[in-house]
This record gives sequence, C-alpha cells and structure tokens, in this order.
Amino acid sequence: MSHYSLTGRAEAVGTFFLVYTGTATAAAGALGKSTAGSPPDSLAVALAFGLVLAALVGALGQVSGAHLNGAVTLGLVVSGKFPWRYVPSYLVFQLLGAVLGAGATWATFGNRARDVAHLGATVPADGVSDGQAFVVEALITFLLVFVVMAVATDARVPAALAAPSIGFALVAAVLIGGGITGGAVNPDRALGPAIMSGTFTSVAVYVAAEIIGGIAAALLYTHVVAAASAPTTDDPDPQGTAPAGDRALATGRDTSTTHEPT
Repeated sequence: MSHYSLTGRAEAVGTFFLVYTGTATAAAGALGKSTAGSPPDSLAVALAFGLVLAALVGALGQVSGAHLNGAVTLGLVVSGKFPWRYVPSYLVFQLLGAVLGAGATWATFGNRARDVAHLGATVPADGVSDGQAFVVEALITFLLVFVVMAVATDARVPAALAAPSIGFALVAAVLIGGGITGGAVNPDRALGPAIMSGTFTSVAVYVAAEIIGGIAAALLYTHVVAAASAPTTDDPDPQGTAPAGDRALATGRDTSTTHEPT
C-alpha cells in the first residue's frame, strides 16, 4: 500500500472526528439536547472544535502532519512546506472524513439532526451577505493557518506548542465567525455537512474564502514574518543590576538612580 494512501487515511480519520465532534455539538444545541445541565450553546461548539483539533494534532501530527483541513494543505504546499504529490490524496481523504463525520452526526441524533439542525451545516446568518461571509471566513481561516504555519513549520517554535496553539486558534476563529457564518474555517467542514444534509447555501463562498485566506496566511508567514527574529543585543542588560521594582520597561533606564527634576 502506498505511503500516500496511508497518510491520507490518517487525514480521513482526523477530519472525521473533527467534523463529527463539532457538528454533533452544534446539532445537540440546535435540538435542545443537554450535555450537563442546560443545552450546549455557541461557546460549547467553539470549544468542541478547538479541543478536538488540539487532541488530533497531538495524536496524528507524527503520521500525516494532521492538516485535517484543505486550506491548511493548500497553504503549506503553495508556500513550499509540503510536497505537491501528496495533495490529491490529502484533499480526497479530508473530504471523505468530513462527509462521514457529518453522517455520524446524523446517525447519532437521527433524522431531526438532518431536517432541523442540517447536521451543523454552516450558512450565513440572517442579514449577512455573501460578501460579508467571504470576508469573515477568509479572515478567520487566515488566523488559523497563520498559527499553523508559525508553530508547525518554524523550527524556532517548540514542538510542544503546536497542538494547544492550533486548538486555541480554532476556538478563537469559531467564536469570531460563529454568529455570522457559523465559523467553518475549513472547506471540508463546510462541504461535509452540506453534502450530507443537502444544504448548499453559499457553500462555494465558504470554500473559496477559506482557500484564499489559508494561502494568503501561509505566504505571508513564510515570506514576510518568518524572515524576522526577536530583537537581541550584544550589550549587557542596562538594567541588570537594578532591583526588580526599579526596572523601567518602557525606556530601558535604570530608574533606581533617576530623580525628579527640582
């Protein structure tokens, strides 16, 4: 069996659980299901997506890189951080995992999950135009992919930061976009529930915005931000001998010998 197929299967498994966890939580809220006390709300959806992504990055990062998102894969390959030959396999298996994940939500809650909650499909909120949805999805996908590029491709970042940083970025992205677009942040997350529920409202807008946002983030980090480094100095710390309470962070002066003018 080819290595492409093996790593692709890891992407399918990861994307399955990413989409299943998030859409099941969203469907539970839409159907008034209780997890512990009152029904889960939009915060629960954001946390569900972010927490499971952090777990999956930790579990599958060493196998496939745990992209679990076509925008991440395309951003990485366009910026030269991922080989083109793997792209078809990754994109196919990611979409397959997303479709099956939405199907698992259907199986979990029955037909009402499809008919009432649309399996957590993302659509623009009332009064939100396709143009607004495009901007929001592009920006929040940019946020996620920018963080992925920083923590997963820059050797200066400790590997242990990757999983929590990426998970937190997804939580933030879904919190931003949740009330406007549903916060897909991922073309596979948009397509999987859409295909299984037959809810195709503005789906092309989501896919285009997420791919463009992801590629823009990857290129910006690789060619602009990654070239920078933290400021350093060859001189001794000018405040090295100052007591902790006397260090002037804004000016770099030792304030222990500074006096007010008379």
